[in-house]
Amino acid sequence: MKKTLNKKEYKILLEQLYRLRLGSGLRQSDLADKLQVPQSFISKIESGERRIDLIELREICIALGSNLKEFINEFENVLSK
Repeated sequence: MKKTLNKKEYKILLEQLYRLRLGSGLRQSDLADKLQVPQSFISKIESGERRIDLIELREICIALGSNLKEFINEFENVLSK
């Protein structure tokens, strides 16, 4: 099985997170403050250098004014196109 970091689907996930953050009007440092993590944590996630688990994804979604269910539904919609 190919590592997920190299899969098209993971790149789409990262793009979706990036767009959600921009749509929320937050800079990486703003999101980092909300999550109480360093800005580099967000940068590494968005660049694909650091993987995130489901719990982290949920926390990020909430910090961006969304929720995991909405995020996953949108992700599935993009994948099906």
